[in-house]
Amino acid sequence: MLTHEKINYVEFPAKNMAATKAFFSDVFGWSFQDYGEEYMSFSNQGIDGGFFQSDLVASTANGSALIVFYSQALQQTLSKIEQAGGVIVKPIFSFPGGCRFHFTEPSGNEFAVWSDKPID
Repeated sequence: MLTHEKINYVEFPAKNMAATKAFFSDVFGWSFQDYGEEYMSFSNQGIDGGFFQSDLVASTANGSALIVFYSQALQQTLSKIEQAGGVIVKPIFSFPGGCRFHFTEPSGNEFAVWSDKPID
């Protein structure tokens, strides 16, 4: 749904388009629309967006915004990420209201996953 003056789309760099596509498909069940070799989009994932070919990465160390996923089973999501080739860069830690961890996907972009549920 398009809402006036609300965030509508997000784009990420990707060093390895094929590996990034496989990762998000395997872990989160995403599907992609390819637009040539240097761009692919996704939709219906909480927000629509895409990945563009680039040697850059989105990382909080570089001042990037952090995209955070929600999980009802944090440990299970962490395991899926590792099995698909993601790297845990901040192990599970608690904060008021829940816990989370940070990971990088195969192109090196940093994301986080949080939960308000006890660690399973």
